[in-house]
Amino acid sequence: MSGERPASPPAVVVVDADTPGNVGTIARAMKNFGFEELLLVDPPDLDREGDAYGFAGQAREDVLPNAREVTLEKVVESYHTVGFTATTNEDARKHVRFPFRTPADLADDLAGVGADTALLFGRERIGLTNEELASLDQVCAIPASAEYPVLNLGQAATIALYELRGLAMADSQLPDVSHERADEGEIERFYDRFGETLASVGYPAEKRAKTMRLVRRLVGRAHPTDREITTLHGVLRAIERATRKR
Repeated sequence: MSGERPASPPAVVVVDADTPGNVGTIARAMKNFGFEELLLVDPPDLDREGDAYGFAGQAREDVLPNAREVTLEKVVESYHTVGFTATTNEDARKHVRFPFRTPADLADDLAGVGADTALLFGRERIGLTNEELASLDQVCAIPASAEYPVLNLGQAATIALYELRGLAMADSQLPDVSHERADEGEIERFYDRFGETLASVGYPAEKRAKTMRLVRRLVGRAHPTDREITTLHGVLRAIERATRKR
């Protein structure tokens, strides 16, 4: 994801939704992941006392009331378009639903697109038709079980918008999930202490070197934090105290 928020996050287009609840769910997902522009093609009635506003969460305050009704033709004319579908033709001889991107691939792909982009999600029952998809610039599909690849409209949009959040939000707007590894010296002291503890509890001498290698690999993959290493030191101290009391 880029450090700066794009000037114009993609618009989200919902085509011919049957249920107001799904429109509200999509509006809520947009609010979750930084998308603002909701366009509706042949929408159901969005009663402010109904499911759309009930399912929208805080998006009822801005995303949903600011939604605009448009035609598909106007969207195609005004945006670089991406249609989302559950059914793909994984055959280069068929061009309506092939080639296609996954949402994760699409995130990188659209990061370099300078034009305004629209993400289109279709009907609950049949999604976007072949004719509609043929008029769009790209196709995207969410990888799912071949036995049952069809997702609920609201669920599909939520998954896609999560994967594409970097197109709408700067890193500074997202929770910090960075992981700071403990000081290497502290980790090495833990290994030394672990070896001493093995000896103090009578662990077989011939197995200690192999066990220490396994522990080093295990801890190395875990990238422990300072607090985690401090806690492990505390566990070893408790084991040592218990051993001395015997």
